[in-house]
Amino acid sequence: MLKRAPRDHAHSAHAPAYQSGFGSEFATEALAGALPIGRNSPQRAPYGLYAEQLSGTAFTAPRSHNRRSWLYRVRPAAVHRPFTPVENSRLLSDFSNVPPTPPNQLRWDPLPYPANPTDFVDGMVTMAGNGSAESMTGCAIHLYAANRSMSDRFFYSADGELLIVPQDGRLSIATELGLLELGPQEVAVIPRGVRFRVELPDGHARGYICENFGALFRLPDLGPIGSNGLANPRDFLTPLAAYEVREGSFELVAKMSGHLWRADIDHSPLDVVAWHGNYAPYKYDLRLFNAIGSISFDHPDPSIFLVLQSVSDTPGVDTIDFVVFPPRWLTGEDTFRPPWFHRNVASEFMGLIHGEYDAKAEGFVPGGASLHNCMSGHGPDADTFEKASAADTSKPVKVDATMAFMFETRTLIKPTRFALETSQLQNEYFECWQGLKNQFNPEVKS
Repeated sequence: MLKRAPRDHAHSAHAPAYQSGFGSEFATEALAGALPIGRNSPQRAPYGLYAEQLSGTAFTAPRSHNRRSWLYRVRPAAVHRPFTPVENSRLLSDFSNVPPTPPNQLRWDPLPYPANPTDFVDGMVTMAGNGSAESMTGCAIHLYAANRSMSDRFFYSADGELLIVPQDGRLSIATELGLLELGPQEVAVIPRGVRFRVELPDGHARGYICENFGALFRLPDLGPIGSNGLANPRDFLTPLAAYEVREGSFELVAKMSGHLWRADIDHSPLDVVAWHGNYAPYKYDLRLFNAIGSISFDHPDPSIFLVLQSVSDTPGVDTIDFVVFPPRWLTGEDTFRPPWFHRNVASEFMGLIHGEYDAKAEGFVPGGASLHNCMSGHGPDADTFEKASAADTSKPVKVDATMAFMFETRTLIKPTRFALETSQLQNEYFECWQGLKNQFNPEVKS
């Protein structure tokens, strides 16, 4: 059982065990006096704890970009037996040797729940990605489907930070730095290297993961939008310190270069009694996103729905954009209101958490996914086009009871062999556009 920080330090008795703010300098202790005063690494840390720094960026990164935290723990992270490889062909972090990427539009049904007991780690499968973890560029996109909690097993990724998007079932994620309780329509980011355990309060869980190999996710600048809108920093929640002291026989699983490794460990690694810094897990409720849109005409670019970005070495061109399509009002007059037909230099992997997506009449269901790669034509299906073309745009319409999202990258998103061969692949996806007829009549302007 995790022992949490006393809530009366900064929280009321009924407040959740979180701190708010994105990328903030936090200081939290689960035992009064466990945080050293004035020194990060004193000669003797309080209570016989060990001081350990966890760095998520280069030491010389500019102060505004530097992410690191100091942990005060029962045992250092170095205390475990040697790692040995684990056979697992379902995970990838290098996309140089996947099958050739077809220019087809691709769509998948939801990943089925496993027939046998399967935890979060064993329930992950890589669907697509680009770059490589070794070069610290690009990303891997995984799906997960699990029906068993992790109890004496712990996991971390050395390949990248994990953006977890639940679709069905809650997750209780116990991390070294505290507890995150997560449900559908919320997301969490577990930093590279942070160890954690996932329990399933509902007995099952399914969702999406974007593993970011490159620059850490950050909030976008708002530019002409001004000082408010999109995702507000105060709505991001980081856990208070919590720890457990457990002795026994445990397994530590690491992901490095797309491969899994296991090591025996004789204690729980979730033994951080206090910590301070700005490199920590966090969660965000997508229902709090303040959608910005046109109040005159035309459907805006999807960048107006940007929640988080991983910037690249090219200004204005991100490595990864995490975009969300929440409930919102459509008010554009004399406007085709759904997303228009388009081809992008960027590549788009979409998922649906809840409800329906306003550009598709059927086939794109919660838990499913689609991939529209660089310059692949896509947009509303024939039924959606007909309905939107005949709609009365003198009245506003609310897109309600929905939550869709997109992982957009500047680099081709390469599907894995699993993704191209699984029975969940909708081979007839292309049919949804075949009903778009030739309506051209040079004798009639409108």
